[in-house]
Amino acid sequence: MQILDKRSAMAIPPLLRLGFRPFFLGGAVLALLAIPVWLIALSGGFSQAPLGGWLAWHRHELLFGFAGAIIAGFLLTAVQSWTGQPGLSGRPLAALALLWLLGRLSWFAEAGWLLWLSNVLFLVAVAVVMGRTLYKVKQTRNYPIVLVLGLLALVDGVTLNAVLNHAEPVQRQGVLGGLWLVVAMMTLIGGRVIPFFTQRGLGRLQQVPAQPKLDGALLGGSIAMALLHVSGLALSASVWMAALFIALGAGHACRFYRWLDKDVVKVPLLWSLHASYLWLIIACVGFALWHLGVIDTFSQATHALAIGAMAGMILAMLARVSLGHTGRPLQPPAAMNLAFMLLNAAALSRVLLTLVVYQDGLWLAGLCWASAFGLFLWHYAPMLCQTRVDGHPG
Repeated sequence: MQILDKRSAMAIPPLLRLGFRPFFLGGAVLALLAIPVWLIALSGGFSQAPLGGWLAWHRHELLFGFAGAIIAGFLLTAVQSWTGQPGLSGRPLAALALLWLLGRLSWFAEAGWLLWLSNVLFLVAVAVVMGRTLYKVKQTRNYPIVLVLGLLALVDGVTLNAVLNHAEPVQRQGVLGGLWLVVAMMTLIGGRVIPFFTQRGLGRLQQVPAQPKLDGALLGGSIAMALLHVSGLALSASVWMAALFIALGAGHACRFYRWLDKDVVKVPLLWSLHASYLWLIIACVGFALWHLGVIDTFSQATHALAIGAMAGMILAMLARVSLGHTGRPLQPPAAMNLAFMLLNAAALSRVLLTLVVYQDGLWLAGLCWASAFGLFLWHYAPMLCQTRVDGHPG
């Protein structure tokens, strides 16, 4: 809507008119394919493996590949509304999308340098575009987003270097650190949109007052968790780490309580967002219990964070943002309510059912995950590839 030359804007293919279009589509397709491929690989169904092996691929692609694409799509679209500056579109956007795609394909090439360069350069490019656009209008409020993007690029570089050098512990530390940087981004963006969307969606007149000190503490805590995981310090059971997780979980619980409205359960675009934030609190509790020696598996809390919180918030945001930015009413297809339930079922299966029947729980989680993103793509892929219904550019 901020692009001055409407004729030029409308001449751009719809898929390349704003960042959310190619990256939401590409990220969702990757999500749909990645988990079934991972489960087939676990079963020994492939004779060939990507660089670093299937575990390294699985860890990296669901975080830096999938979440990285959605973050890029959201930010490159939102920055236009935040600053009044034209968003990335046309050939520059196509080049960035192809760079992201190259990062996905380079896992199956023989050139390790290409894998490293394409992935790191993609995140650096997104950070540069964001930083330059924000700097033009001196919008300092959003500078922390550029910081988190820069750290994500740095951690991805460390992670891929470990993959290429077969340093599995460092690679694991990098992925966990990257996951907490995504949580930092969720803390930033979720802290703005969840209370706002809830107020707008339910027609509430009174806004939830902001708490800048709490917001800053939670952002700083998430970044600190990322650094502690990258360094490996968070991977040794410790009472101090348990205390940090409890404090972080308590802060997020305070936010959750302040935002919650009993009527959110009636609105799929709202309950899905709140459910994802609840998973973040559950994950913090799980990590704290592991550090205290109460539970003996680190993986359950990690997947609560990755599936329930990260993927849950992503799917909820995909469903809402895609409607708004294609000029449609904020009424998702009825099937999306099922998709949200399926993704939460995937998290429950991976976190709880696998403790009882591991293989069955794993396959059920994979089926629910793939079905959720399949439903999204079935209903939303045409929207992402077609012009806005109101005739505006974007």
